[in-house]
Amino acid sequence: MPTNEGSPLPAVFISHGSPSVALEDDDYTAALGALGRRVPNPRAMVVVSAHWQNRWPIRVTAWRQAAILHDFGGFPAELYALDYPAPGDPELAREVAGLLAGEGLDAVLEPRRGLDHGAWVPLRLAWPAAGIPVLQVSLPVPATPERLFQLGRALRPLRTREILIVGSGGVVHNLGLVRFQDESAPVDDWAAAFDQWVEQRLAAGDTDSLLGYRSLAPRPDLAVPTTEHFDPLFCAAGAAFDGERATGIYEGFRYGNLSMRSFLFSAR
Repeated sequence: MPTNEGSPLPAVFISHGSPSVALEDDDYTAALGALGRRVPNPRAMVVVSAHWQNRWPIRVTAWRQAAILHDFGGFPAELYALDYPAPGDPELAREVAGLLAGEGLDAVLEPRRGLDHGAWVPLRLAWPAAGIPVLQVSLPVPATPERLFQLGRALRPLRTREILIVGSGGVVHNLGLVRFQDESAPVDDWAAAFDQWVEQRLAAGDTDSLLGYRSLAPRPDLAVPTTEHFDPLFCAAGAAFDGERATGIYEGFRYGNLSMRSFLFSAR
């Protein structure tokens, strides 16, 4: 159902999985297509992706048009032929940098870097026409969950102006243990336990536990051996308004332990 006119657009977290999902047609891609129909016409989209980690200051893309990045290797040739020629919005980029600076988060404009696959792959599945302006915000390192939550809080006012906030990463992401030879492999117990813990904390609105996941969640050493895919979750959570709870877009696994759980924060 489309978002009501005048109500804030959602803050979204998408587990983007393998780049090859851009070529697939399954229940996950259908769920992202449904997201695009639910939020059909945002004025712009601001994306924080696992695949643009950068040291401080935070960078904000400020081009009018940029090529996408095929920042992966070993995939079918047709994947490298895909494009997503979305426009940018330099004026909005300057505003986003100002919002971040207003929260004490140093930010600069980035005029050259294109969209990585953590941004363009899920956006292409949900909004394939590529007509909506897209900005990408870098994932600063080093940064604590609390600092990333603050980043989301800085972006939150944009939601009231028909701008969609998107965090793109993965709830469970351990490429060392993924069984790429079997997309439908049985789900590992440790992966299911961590994924369910996150879902329960989101449903309860228990932000404090999520921020403290390293000491509270089951087997974070396996589920989040490096933080870059989990970190955008905190940006999306920080962009939530008081009283909003996460509702599911999709849940499921690929390759035995790669969680595709995706959700949004919304008043509806």
